[in-house]
Amino acid sequence: MDITVTGEGAVLAEPDTLRLHAGVEVRRASAAESFAAVRAAAARLSQLLGQAGIEPRDVTTVELSLGPEYEAYPKVAAYRAAQGVEVVVRDVSQADRVIDAVAGVGEEARLNGVAFELSDQAAALAEARVRAFRDAAAKAAQYAELAGRPLGRVVSVTEEHGFGPPVPMRASLMAAESGNSVQPGRQALTVRVRLGYDFA
Repeated sequence: MDITVTGEGAVLAEPDTLRLHAGVEVRRASAAESFAAVRAAAARLSQLLGQAGIEPRDVTTVELSLGPEYEAYPKVAAYRAAQGVEVVVRDVSQADRVIDAVAGVGEEARLNGVAFELSDQAAALAEARVRAFRDAAAKAAQYAELAGRPLGRVVSVTEEHGFGPPVPMRASLMAAESGNSVQPGRQALTVRVRLGYDFA
């Protein structure tokens, strides 16, 4: 006879990396004009990001588009061109500086969202595993006591882990510490473990 129990452990960790989705967009009368204009705007964006301390390796092109916009099909009103990038900001305290750099491009600038992440998850996941294992072991001991049987050894371990939605921290505290208008909050890292025991 054996018993299988599931335990869960969660750790809150403050993200230290920001992924900023930004880009440039223009509309011009011809496709050639539109494409040339968006390339020029993208070059300005790249220059300003560099001046804000972003290394070229931390900028990835994620969008490049060109197409007509119709006044009444098939009459073309203009051509829209866009170029988007994902910018990795490795120092969250510099978030506003980088966002200001994007805005500095001018009317062509676009901001499309941010995402925070924890660059080194190992320590947080290790602590979450400890908590999950202890949670499962406590449940197994309780069931063994209820069944009136001594609990044996662990015969199987299965793990899964994931990330919860950001957990807000007090805005005033974060603003005082980072000086940023964009706040990372804290992220929940969760480990679930399934333990199989036999009865002695």
